[in-house]
Amino acid sequence: MRSDVAQIDLRLRRRSIFWFALGLAIYAFMIVAMYPSVKSDASLGALTADNPTVAALLGVNGSLTSPTGWVNGNLYANFLPLMILLLTIGYGASSIAGQSEDGSLGLIATLPISRRPLVREKTLVLALLAVPLAVATMACILLGRHYDLTLPTGAVIGTTVAVLIMGVDFGLVAMTIGVLTASRGLALGLTSALAAASYLVSSLAPVVSWAHTVRPASLFYWAVGGDQLSAGPSTSAYVVLVLVGVGLHLATVAVIERLDIR
Repeated sequence: MRSDVAQIDLRLRRRSIFWFALGLAIYAFMIVAMYPSVKSDASLGALTADNPTVAALLGVNGSLTSPTGWVNGNLYANFLPLMILLLTIGYGASSIAGQSEDGSLGLIATLPISRRPLVREKTLVLALLAVPLAVATMACILLGRHYDLTLPTGAVIGTTVAVLIMGVDFGLVAMTIGVLTASRGLALGLTSALAAASYLVSSLAPVVSWAHTVRPASLFYWAVGGDQLSAGPSTSAYVVLVLVGVGLHLATVAVIERLDIR
């Protein structure tokens, strides 16, 4: 299978991927290294243990000073997904709509590749963009056992994979909207709004009744909205995240077949 388009797109973004991954790894390591100094802070632990609203906003179950609470509240429930979504949504919005706006999509269309493989390659790039960030973060968290921050290895790996898939899903949302609207800005804005809404629904579900009711519609809920770092995501969570991605990929293929490329 040819991979000309994927190679070009990855080459253009290799520096940003490297610096994103390095910056996130440094941040994750700082979170790990700080844990021994905060794990016995009773007042910090009570901030979420005694206040379910604050705990919900931070994505914490129980005490903020527990290993899962500390990593969720400072990384997995918010910062890691945000960094991955910055890359995937940004690429998804620009991968077709952005190239259509600047005229480069017409040049790409002259390559000996049909539209279906074109979307497949761009979906592959979405995943590869996020992999270095996810792996770097996961590696630093797994080092936590040397800093009294011990989490189940399988749960950390599983949750990282779930966040990665969620990032690809939102990137595909941006790609699909971009093809439908032919506007990079609109794809970026609408997808970012959907991601923010998904985050709020997942975060507020433990304390707001309507959010609890609609939380299955939130991709954040399936990826990091429960106690995934303790037991790992459920099989149903993976099924939902993967099926959403497959559906969005097929939708993008369907709409790009009708796109008038100039």
